[in-house]
Amino acid sequence: MNLKMRRTDAIVAIYILVAFVMFIVPLPAILLDVFMAFNMAVAFTILFVCMFAKEVLDLSYFPTILLFTTIFRIAMNVSSTRLILTTGEAGNVVRTFGEFVGGGDLIVGTIIFVILIMIQFLVINKGSERVAEVTARFTLDAMPGKQMAIDADLNTGAIDDREAKIRRDKIQQESSFFGSMDGAVKYVKGDAVAGLLLTAINVIGGITMGVTRGGLDFGAAMQQYGVLTIGDGLVSQIPSLLISLSTGVLVTKGGKEADFGPLILKQLFGVPKVMYLVGATLAFLGIVTDLNTILFLGMGLVFIVGGRVIAGNLETAEIEAQVDTDEVAAEEIRQPENVNSLLQVDPIELEFGYGIIPLADVNQGGDLLDRVVMIRRQIALELGTVVPIIRLRDNIQLNPNQYIIKIKGIQVSEGEILFDHYMAMNPGYVEEEITGIPTFEPSFHLPAIWITEGQRERAESLGYTVVDPPSIIATHLTEIIRQHIDELLTRQDVQNLINNLKESNPSLVEELVPKQLGLGEIQKVLQNLLKEGISIRDLLTVFETLADYAPTTRDTDILTEYVRQSLKRAISGKYFPPHETTNVITLDPKVEQEIMNSIKQTEQGAYLNLDPEKTKRVMASVGSELQKLENLGKSPIIITSPIVRMYFKRLTEDYYRDLIVVSYNEIESNVELQSVGMVTA
Repeated sequence: MNLKMRRTDAIVAIYILVAFVMFIVPLPAILLDVFMAFNMAVAFTILFVCMFAKEVLDLSYFPTILLFTTIFRIAMNVSSTRLILTTGEAGNVVRTFGEFVGGGDLIVGTIIFVILIMIQFLVINKGSERVAEVTARFTLDAMPGKQMAIDADLNTGAIDDREAKIRRDKIQQESSFFGSMDGAVKYVKGDAVAGLLLTAINVIGGITMGVTRGGLDFGAAMQQYGVLTIGDGLVSQIPSLLISLSTGVLVTKGGKEADFGPLILKQLFGVPKVMYLVGATLAFLGIVTDLNTILFLGMGLVFIVGGRVIAGNLETAEIEAQVDTDEVAAEEIRQPENVNSLLQVDPIELEFGYGIIPLADVNQGGDLLDRVVMIRRQIALELGTVVPIIRLRDNIQLNPNQYIIKIKGIQVSEGEILFDHYMAMNPGYVEEEITGIPTFEPSFHLPAIWITEGQRERAESLGYTVVDPPSIIATHLTEIIRQHIDELLTRQDVQNLINNLKESNPSLVEELVPKQLGLGEIQKVLQNLLKEGISIRDLLTVFETLADYAPTTRDTDILTEYVRQSLKRAISGKYFPPHETTNVITLDPKVEQEIMNSIKQTEQGAYLNLDPEKTKRVMASVGSELQKLENLGKSPIIITSPIVRMYFKRLTEDYYRDLIVVSYNEIESNVELQSVGMVTA
């Protein structure tokens, strides 16, 4: 492979080196003929490659190719000019083009050469330059829209992260390509101008050399050097014309079909009605006017017959397509694979009634898809895990303003919004009431009021928290994801996290997985952390702690507690604001001792077997103590000893889901705490 790469690099380098050699070293006519023939072959190759390229990025180096071929062509012009002026000859290729194209007549050859130059300079080059410029501008302007479309497809599950990355890279490459093309076309245009100047120099210099040094009279010198000049110009301008045409073909391709010849013919001559009209018009002109009757009438009949044939083919194709569609539909029904596709369950789904569709429709100004993207980014930064694709779909069975959230195909929450209203919530200190439709905020079930657009400014001035419908749905969805993020973490997700960590810390990963802990055990530890809202973003610390304690125990609950203690800086920063005293509840040592005495060890792990009456009294005490914190407007936090923390958390999670249970070993030494109560039995 390396040898092949070196050879290809050498070929490109030799191509450029030959060009610079031609600038300096006089070449014999036979060698110049070889280079001119090769230059024409390269030009035809570029043209046909551009014609059959599926998309522009198949020729991503086309701007560089333009530059290289332009330099080579100019070098040949310089070398041929040197030969013409010094020897009065420029090889077989130049003389043949000069004599054959003009039919041996200098005036005819000159006229044809001028026409060719005008076509090259005014039509092909000018058009290619303009198309490249406009395409570059529109490609750059369209980038934000394309990026949003990719994000929308990603959020709806139409594509995965890998496909999204590929598409984003492609957009970036297209932008760079058309920007380079806009500049590269200028080289071709400059080459055409240089060709005109070289032609003038060849004629004037050739006549001067022929008269002063060759002993020719003016007419003979004009004939000899004029033919050579025209031949030289044609040899260089024809490849230039082909490459300019290639540029236009490449930047104006409207499809990805490589064999676009049939498509062009189909689009141009594929409408029977048009063929009939053209045929009738030609026949009419042949009969009524003095034009050649046989020619125009015959051509008109050809178009009419061709239109009839095309109409028949279209009818046949339509019937075949219908039959194929029916067969495919029948085959799809019979295929057992369709049943398998129904078994797939989306991790997260947001279904909504038709009244909420405008919020998710970008064409109607909806930004719900963008908000879903931000939710995934927010959770990734906050908890250190990747949220699965959130599938959005409408459901006509729901009420128009209703939406539901599903986790693994099961509904876990729902809400209802008014599309053209805003939700106003009293933060607790606003005394003046506003009129509206009473409701409850779906995320935290707080009392709220639906108000109109006209009431929004007044509500905000009074101190109400005013939220628009997309924000309500996004907040609700975020909270549901936070509550269920632990069960959304799959083994494959854990493997992806391990692979990322392995790139920077291979020794740690090799020590831990799978020698000390299996993938499922690590998944359980990470799920335990996420279940209580602890970020696993610092995966290095998590894995180092597991590697330290895994040799002594493989109990994932105990390992989780060790990891939590290693993450005490993050836990303290999450629950205990710096330079501020935090009010908490403590646990009576007697209760802690009773919990320890009630722990039962089994092969599957430890569990708490506390007396039901005792549990009831402890939960009642927890409720009364938490009321104190609620009255103070503080977060519900209970501090326990390290060995009791996880069992007490499990005991209370069915009663008080939002309760935060932290052990003393998970609190930084500089945190200031104040106990406002104690849980007793």
